[in-house]
Amino acid sequence: MPTITRRDLLKAGVAGAGALAAAGLGFDVAVAQSTTVKQNLRISGAKESHSVCPYCAVGCSLVAYTRQNTDGSVQLLQIEGDPDSPVNEGRLCPKGATAMQLATSPRRVESPLYRAAGATGWKNVSWEFALNKIAQNVKASRDATFVATDGNGNTVNRTEGIAFAGGAAFSSEEGYFATKLMRGLGLVFLEQQARV
Repeated sequence: MPTITRRDLLKAGVAGAGALAAAGLGFDVAVAQSTTVKQNLRISGAKESHSVCPYCAVGCSLVAYTRQNTDGSVQLLQIEGDPDSPVNEGRLCPKGATAMQLATSPRRVESPLYRAAGATGWKNVSWEFALNKIAQNVKASRDATFVATDGNGNTVNRTEGIAFAGGAAFSSEEGYFATKLMRGLGLVFLEQQARV
C-alpha cells in the first residue's frame, strides 16, 4: 500500500476544490452541451388562466395553460399549482394534482346518466329529466317518511328518510343556502364533507 504524505493530501484537496469552483462557474461539460439543445416547451405561447382547486375548502390556487387551436377550439395543456399563491405556494395535494385528469379524462361523465329500476345499464338523459326525477324522488321520500309529531305529541315536522351531505368547496353563502333549503324540507340529517 502506497503511503500518502500530508503534502499529497493537500495537493489532492486543492485540486478537488479547484474543480468544484470551476464547475460552479459554469465550466461543466454537461451544462455546456445542454445549452446547444433547443427545448420547445409544451406550454410556450400558451394563455395563463388562474383558478381554484375544486376539491375542498382550502382554496389552493391553480394555473391552467390553454392554447387556441386553428379550428377555434381551446385545448387545455397543463394545470399546476400557482407558486404566487399564499395559500398553497405552488404545491398541491394528491387530489389537486389530478385536476388535469378531472378536466380531460376520457372517462369523464359529461351529461346526466339514468338507470331505471331493473335496468342493467345507464342511459344519457337531459338535465331537465334528471332534475325532475330528483324532485319526484325527494317528494316521494319526504311524503313517505314525514313525521309531524314525536312520541310525546310535540310538533317536529321533520323527514327522517332523506339526508344531505354538503360539499367542502361550498362558500359560506352556498352552505347557508343549502342548509336553509334542506331545513325547509324538514331534513334533520345534515353533514358537511369538510368534517367527514
